[in-house]
Amino acid sequence: MISRLFRLSSLIGLAIVIAVVAALSLFYRQLAFESIIDGETRANVALTKSFANTIWPRHSAFVIGARSIPAAELASRPELRTLGRDLRVLKRGLDVVKVKVFNLDGLTVYSSDPKQIGERQAGNPGFRTAAGGAPASMLTFRDRFDSWEGVIAERNIISSFVPVRADDNAPVQAVMEIYSDVTRVVERMERTQWQIVIGVIGATLLLYALILWYSLRFERAVRAQEAQRRVDEERVRYQAYHDALTGLPNRTSFAEHLEEAIRRARRAKWSLAVMFLDLDRFKVVNDSLGHDAGDTLLRAAADRLKSTLRESDLLFRMGGDEFTVLLENVRGPEEAAAVAARMIETIGAPVTLADHELHVSASIGISLYPKDDEVGERLVKSADAAMYRAKEMGRNRYMFFTAEMNERVESQLVLEASLQRAHKNGEFELHYQPRVDTDGRRVIGVEALLRWNHPESGLVLPARFIPTLEETGQIVQVGDWVLRAACRQNRAWQDAGLAPMRVSVNVSTRQFQSETLLQSVQSALEESGLDPVWLELELTESQLLVDTEAAIEVLAQLNALGVAISIDDFGSGYSSLNYLKRLPIDCLKIDQGFVRDLGSSAKDGAIVEAIAAVARSLNLGLVAEGVETAGQARFLRRLYCTEMQGYFYSRPVAAEVLPEIIAALDAKIPA
Repeated sequence: MISRLFRLSSLIGLAIVIAVVAALSLFYRQLAFESIIDGETRANVALTKSFANTIWPRHSAFVIGARSIPAAELASRPELRTLGRDLRVLKRGLDVVKVKVFNLDGLTVYSSDPKQIGERQAGNPGFRTAAGGAPASMLTFRDRFDSWEGVIAERNIISSFVPVRADDNAPVQAVMEIYSDVTRVVERMERTQWQIVIGVIGATLLLYALILWYSLRFERAVRAQEAQRRVDEERVRYQAYHDALTGLPNRTSFAEHLEEAIRRARRAKWSLAVMFLDLDRFKVVNDSLGHDAGDTLLRAAADRLKSTLRESDLLFRMGGDEFTVLLENVRGPEEAAAVAARMIETIGAPVTLADHELHVSASIGISLYPKDDEVGERLVKSADAAMYRAKEMGRNRYMFFTAEMNERVESQLVLEASLQRAHKNGEFELHYQPRVDTDGRRVIGVEALLRWNHPESGLVLPARFIPTLEETGQIVQVGDWVLRAACRQNRAWQDAGLAPMRVSVNVSTRQFQSETLLQSVQSALEESGLDPVWLELELTESQLLVDTEAAIEVLAQLNALGVAISIDDFGSGYSSLNYLKRLPIDCLKIDQGFVRDLGSSAKDGAIVEAIAAVARSLNLGLVAEGVETAGQARFLRRLYCTEMQGYFYSRPVAAEVLPEIIAALDAKIPA
């Protein structure tokens, strides 16, 4: 700080010195000009006195009497040639370039420029001063000047009006105007002036440079440390508030900007739009082309989105394929809709990834401040709800938040809290749906299905709460409980005398990706005493394709325990034969969507036959879900279908009811 003040004071001092030098230079110039004019005036007075003493007596009568000569005749008078010759002799060796002689009436009686003879100068201030007895001089710069020697250019000329008289006390008889060329004198003066100025300023600058050099050396280490500290702080701050992949501000930055934007909107009484954007089917790209392609797509999407926004709009990456946008001072929903439409159109342009041309779309949800809410967190939830509504409506579109969505958001918050209490209070229970062996015509297994016995609403079906368990991550804990409860119940049935049968448990995506799945299965089997052969884990195709190599490793470990693996809802996903031949699985379960229309849809029948052929060729078991009619059962028996399950045989029932259902089914299952 001291060094900076020192440099500042030195700089101010330098500026003052330069200003003083400039002022003194101007003052010197003025004095120099005055000295030149004064010296040249004295020389011209001396020349005039010499003229008065030597030449004037011969020509005085002609000059004084010229007032009576007509102007047209004056220039041709022979006396002028004599006068001019005498003046040339007089000015020889001097810098005089032109001479005029006036009578006291101001008449130009003689001039070395003949064109000026006969002109009147009575009104000229210099002439009047000289006629009064005092010389008068003036310095001018002439681009062009007619001299005795001819035309000269770019000259500094001093013109002096000098009275002509016999002596200093005699009356003035005429006036001479003498033009002197002082160009060389002025040039020498100006060179001297600039030499002085440059010398003084140069010395001052050198002194200042020396001071500055010492000052800079003194601060160099401090500046380096300070610069490094700022770089480190900026890097840390950037990493904390920006996404490493796209360079966009991240979720943390979004939260801060949203609160600031709301405060500005509240003060300015304007509207604010929050947009929540999700790339449609991004997971398909990630799973099929790999994470590098997915990252490339995200960067391309970020660049495209930025290109559609105004300079005042802010784009953030929340994580995964989710982005948010803040639009401040929007004039209404129409303006937000226009921005969203541009974003969807821009995102939809083809993009080439790994030699594949892809068409990616986006779904956008929009909430408005203060129309939809005045709290930032709820505005984001509202935009998120609107985005999911856009996906439900077919994707590749934008939707605004509505009152209905608000109720859904509030309901979702209540549901999340209720589910947390449900697990702690033991409100979850399992129902079991039998699986029938079509060859032996007997019940050989059951599927464990989660139910929520709400203390006020009664039995709640999985479609109502399973997605929320997945979203909040509670599904891992609840799934672990389902595993333990199903194994305990199956062991209890066997201890009660029921024939051993396999219990099938659905494994969620979060469970399968967690590191505790294998430990949970082992613990459930050990605690219950159930033989692993009587436990089956159901997975979906999409779970296995997130990371196929990792999935193969996990399935191999489960297979080593003796646990059976089945693929649930087969046919609704990728149905890739490549992964089927690599994965250690035991059974395929036909998606009930194909079974439902077997009697009326030839295409569904063909798909089921194709799936049966795949299972048969790979020596896998085949289970048909959703069997509801005898016609469906007959169709499936004709195929390679080892098990069936559906309302035609039994609805899911509580554990204590299942033995009765099994007994009844064993008695009535038709051949």
